[in-house]
Amino acid sequence: MEKRLYVGGLPYKTTDDELKEEFSKAGEVVSASIMMDKFTGRSRGFGFVEMADENGAAKAIEMFNGKDFGGRNLVVNEAKPMGDRPPQRKRFNDSPRRSY
Repeated sequence: MEKRLYVGGLPYKTTDDELKEEFSKAGEVVSASIMMDKFTGRSRGFGFVEMADENGAAKAIEMFNGKDFGGRNLVVNEAKPMGDRPPQRKRFNDSPRRSY
């Protein structure tokens, strides 16, 4: 069964292909994608790697979590499903306007 990993602390110049190549050292990589800022088009410094099986995912976490990659220390752990996150707080600009 495929396992999705969160990878944080990526250098901003890292590409999807570089990420996939690095994680393939731990096992078969199904996909690798770096999250990009929709306004600037620049990397947000994190991404996701989908490993083919749980053994490869566990090995990748062991191999890369806390390790240097391109001058930055990576944070690698199992990605949490979107539904398991607490709701985000409202931003100041999102609040309804008051009329005085």
